[in-house]
Amino acid sequence: MNVLLTGGAGQLGQALIASAPEGIHLIATSRQGGAGLLPLDLADGQACRAAVRHHQPQWVLNGGAYTAVDRAESEPELALAVNGGAPRAFAEALLETGGRLLQVSTDFVFNGQQGSPYRPEQSRDPLGSYGRSKAAGEEAVEQLLASSGQGLILRTSWVMGPVGKNFALTMLRLHREKAAIGVVVDQVGCPTSTQTLAAACWRAIAPSATPAALPTVLHWSDAGAASWYDVAMAVGELGQELGLLRQPALVNPLTTAEYPLPAPRPSYSLLECSSSRRALGLEPTHWRQGLRQLLQTVAAPASGR
Repeated sequence: MNVLLTGGAGQLGQALIASAPEGIHLIATSRQGGAGLLPLDLADGQACRAAVRHHQPQWVLNGGAYTAVDRAESEPELALAVNGGAPRAFAEALLETGGRLLQVSTDFVFNGQQGSPYRPEQSRDPLGSYGRSKAAGEEAVEQLLASSGQGLILRTSWVMGPVGKNFALTMLRLHREKAAIGVVVDQVGCPTSTQTLAAACWRAIAPSATPAALPTVLHWSDAGAASWYDVAMAVGELGQELGLLRQPALVNPLTTAEYPLPAPRPSYSLLECSSSRRALGLEPTHWRQGLRQLLQTVAAPASGR
């Protein structure tokens, strides 16, 4: 099965490449290309359509995105081109070729004000430019591909892996460098390991999974709930336990108002994943276990030096 993967150089893309099942012919791309990766600029809709027509994939796995949440406030056109325009371009080309699209999306399509987990079928109401751009991508998939069963949307949250840029690795660095750090305590969601997210993506497009049997929108995160403060504390505790830290930093809780950023964040963006887990036939991993596995992977090369 031919799968065109975007974002191959990113943290999710690398996890998807590493865990690709047997029988998958993976055509992995990234904006700059590189070792084993073909260049594909997601801001270029014409290039996205051309890639589908050229490679004729059974699936486009769109794991690439513009993810700089704060910078999106000053670059809304670029965020929209990548996060909204690329899915639309892929969908338009797939209508011609007959392939399918798995669009990886985000909890940021919700405003975070309801105080209970968001179900897959709930209406979108994004707060900032990043969320609006990702919502536009979802809308394109639904408008163009939902009726033919060619499009799937998989929303996730707080993605963290052992490579790339993410909150867990930033906190590990700050625990090493600082005596004390301040972290927001009043934003609640759930971290998601790139390992478990990659497994969910591959299960969604596996030949043994009948796409028609899956709902158009799936939710996937690790189990449990946490604030950013909780995750920062866990990184310190687990990092010390695994020998990555001599002494964790003191973590001071901050409110969102005390730590202002350019982009608004949903205060409660937990995703209701139970129906999606049943549909995919996958058991959840608690976020602390996913974080432990992430840090163990970071620790393994360090122990070999």
